[in-house]
Amino acid sequence: MKADVLLGLQWGDEGKGKIVDVLTSKYDIIARFQGGPNAGHTLEFDGIKHVLHTIPSGIFHKGVVNLIGNGVVIDPVIFQKEIFGLEKLNHTISELLISKKAHLILPTHKLIDAASERAKGKEKIGSTLKGIGPTYMDKTGRNGIRVGDISSSKFKEKYEKLKRKHLQILDFYDFDYKLEELEKEWFHSLETLRKFNHIESEHYIHNAIKNGKKILAEGAQGTLLDIDFGSYPFVTSSNTITAGACTGLGIAPNNIGEVFGIFKAYCTRVGSGPFPSELFNETGERLAKIGNEFGSTTGRARRCGWIDIPALKYAININGVTQLMMMKADVLSGIKKIKACTHYELDGKKIDYLPFEDNDKLIPIYKDLDGWEEDLMNLDNLSKAPETVHKYISWLEQTLEVPISIVSVGPDRKQTFFR
Repeated sequence: MKADVLLGLQWGDEGKGKIVDVLTSKYDIIARFQGGPNAGHTLEFDGIKHVLHTIPSGIFHKGVVNLIGNGVVIDPVIFQKEIFGLEKLNHTISELLISKKAHLILPTHKLIDAASERAKGKEKIGSTLKGIGPTYMDKTGRNGIRVGDISSSKFKEKYEKLKRKHLQILDFYDFDYKLEELEKEWFHSLETLRKFNHIESEHYIHNAIKNGKKILAEGAQGTLLDIDFGSYPFVTSSNTITAGACTGLGIAPNNIGEVFGIFKAYCTRVGSGPFPSELFNETGERLAKIGNEFGSTTGRARRCGWIDIPALKYAININGVTQLMMMKADVLSGIKKIKACTHYELDGKKIDYLPFEDNDKLIPIYKDLDGWEEDLMNLDNLSKAPETVHKYISWLEQTLEVPISIVSVGPDRKQTFFR
């Protein structure tokens, strides 16, 4: 048995949480492999919307194990709020396990994040200010504190040592902060974290694969936000690609099975950074309004644009995508001519790949495709969709050379069609 991977192919916000929720019944284990509370995975069923930040999206399925892997960074305060939120729902949740090797976000990590972002001024990256970047910096700098450390007799000593380092960093910034209340809340939230089983997750995963368990590795953010392959420096601090599932869970590359790539029928991006096919007109505003394009974690308005084929092909190749899943086809209803960016022009030269120079000099070249007027949200079967919808899907499959196995036409579980 091999582990399947599900991840985003654009700049995040593709709808991964919904698809994980839909697919969970086919799996024994759902495992988050990177990112932290900067993720906002939205699930909607029975008329109620749920937003998860740290907890895997299979949590509402009884009998399925949910695992927070070693590649994830955890803010105990946000984790506690998520747990309390789930308890208030009075909904049965499944087992939740946490890797001892997952790193902890400290209050001072968030302060450094905010101070650093403010100091950048107009050149700010667009951080969610959740302390993600500084935490990963401490991880690679070999200073971090991990979940397993909270059970150590030297935990307080480790915490104070790292805090002193952070306070020295904060001295470089003209930044006011109050740490005492943040610390009090943080230490209190550790009690909730301690209630869950902390495990050697890589051994757990290895045994699960050996025993034929079905595993789905759930990614956060999107490929174009990957620390190595995204639109650097406007990226996140972890590897959001398939390789991140290997390092974030301890899965060997030859144990990766299907790779599900999620993308929207158009493009969105939150925060700063290049966006070649971005729209600054009424169509862009229409996509944002109908698609309710606001970040589920930050609430920030998302920038909207046409689908970008070179960027999608780039993401497909990096991840080894075997199946595509197209989200928010319903948002394109009412647009007579849909545009798709098929190439770029860079310094007067036409190219069909995403180059290093992913900047303002990149001019998108478009192909016009027929749109559709009909509202897709009330469909009970994809076969009833207008012919132009099927033509759009077929054109994408032929162009991207990967089959589209799922099409979503709304936020609810029921508005998801398998092809």
